[in-house]
Amino acid sequence: MNAQTPDKSRATFEEMRRILRELPGPDQEAVTAVVHRESQLTKPAGALGRLEQIAEWLAGWQGRARPQVERPRIAVFAGTHGVAARGVSAYPPEVTQQMVQNFLSGGAAINQLAQAIDADLRIYELDLAHPTADFTRGPAMSEARAANAMAYGMMAAEPGIDLLCLGEMGIANTTTAATLCAALFGGRGIDWAGPGTGVQGEALQRKIAVIDEALVRHKDLIGTHDPLDLLAAVGGEEFAAIAGAVLAARMGRIPVLLDGFACTTAAAVLWAIDRRALAHCLVAHRSAEPGHTRLLETIGQRPLLDFGMRLGEASAAALAVPLLKAAAACHNGMATFAEAGVSSKSS
Repeated sequence: MNAQTPDKSRATFEEMRRILRELPGPDQEAVTAVVHRESQLTKPAGALGRLEQIAEWLAGWQGRARPQVERPRIAVFAGTHGVAARGVSAYPPEVTQQMVQNFLSGGAAINQLAQAIDADLRIYELDLAHPTADFTRGPAMSEARAANAMAYGMMAAEPGIDLLCLGEMGIANTTTAATLCAALFGGRGIDWAGPGTGVQGEALQRKIAVIDEALVRHKDLIGTHDPLDLLAAVGGEEFAAIAGAVLAARMGRIPVLLDGFACTTAAAVLWAIDRRALAHCLVAHRSAEPGHTRLLETIGQRPLLDFGMRLGEASAAALAVPLLKAAAACHNGMATFAEAGVSSKSS
């Protein structure tokens, strides 16, 4: 399903900061109930490893002792980047809109994955006809445009869904992700840049130079280190929308699966403001994009999968959904020692 950009709202960064100050925590009663039940299931303690941790995580953020993943939603946000004109991608800028049409006609990888896991797929187009500005020459977005994109992203976290998988589409967005990471967490282009859509050699060196040029251009703002201002300066509309979706999911107690480098970068803007902001999120995979590993280490996230993927479009987030379903199924469906008539561990 497609979703078009709504009329401009009055969203502001101050409103987003206010929401961040009111973040709810997990439901500790639900977590305690899961831990208690885990101790009685027909298996040695801890034998299901990370599946047990996932069950606790799901329960805490869904607010129920019997977690489930029956209504997952996949939200793919598409945005266009002015910096794409600098030749930082192996593909031309028009591919963003062409791929959106491919999503809508069912021809992309994410369409097949969504169907395979029976997930609700939504494609959210930002203002594709009007790319963000080239951030080597000035801010990519005004505060109003960035805040409006965040508000738009919040629409993805609708009541009734029990898991939100986030991803993106946008030619040049690995350049944007690398620039935003360097602005938020330090370093230069060479520290964060990777092949993205497949650039190498001279093209990769050009990408690195563009990132460094942007960092010099915005050095005064980087010195103030306001993450939302940096999002507007060197980010993109789909990045802002993902940050908004993450924020709304937290307020709605919806657990979130983040996709790859660009998606995790968008969420990391919130982490840079409040280290607790991503507690309701798991990162689905370790992207083959080298900057993703550095970012995961920075924000303390351990990915669920490592398949050498770098496609984006929420593909790995969708691929990780069965792991969450399996965690919930084991927790809810296994018999206890008493129910199965199996002797428990000797004290």
